[in-house]
Amino acid sequence: MSSIVTEAWQGYLLQLQKNPLRTKAITAGVLAGISDSVAQKISGIKKLQFRRLLLLMLYGFAYAGPFGHFLHKLMDRIFKGKKGNTTVAKKVLLEQVTSSPWNNLFFMMYYGLVVEGRPWSLVKAKVRKDYPTIQLTAWRFWPIVGWVNYQYMPIQFRVIFHSFVASCWGIFLNLKARSVKAA
Repeated sequence: MSSIVTEAWQGYLLQLQKNPLRTKAITAGVLAGISDSVAQKISGIKKLQFRRLLLLMLYGFAYAGPFGHFLHKLMDRIFKGKKGNTTVAKKVLLEQVTSSPWNNLFFMMYYGLVVEGRPWSLVKAKVRKDYPTIQLTAWRFWPIVGWVNYQYMPIQFRVIFHSFVASCWGIFLNLKARSVKAA
């Protein structure tokens, strides 16, 4: 069994090296799907909602994975050649004041408009009501993740690490973004 896992991991690493954007996008999509499956189960949904699952996988594949890929490339370009705790702190701070607010807002809008199919007025009201709490919670949680990511992860693993943690965060966001009770 371990040889199968080792071989799969080696294949994954090869794809990550040959096709980093595609591999990160697929990984983010799969992890978004796992996250949504768990969120559906936790929220009491009896039968898996495949449309919702696929739309959240699309979000991970088309947005979250590519966004993370280019964000980390940009961060390394901005802070090229700089290392140490001060640089890590600057990266975390920059990420928290730029991409964190945008990503949480974008997810809430995507969830309301696309996943739930709600009209803009209801989505806007939901965002106004819940976004401040979600963002404040994010600022308590994500800086620690960002620190670990920038301090210890090689660049090729940052999006994967982030996507893995984001799948856990996604369960929280998914439950907070819902407008209706589980069916």
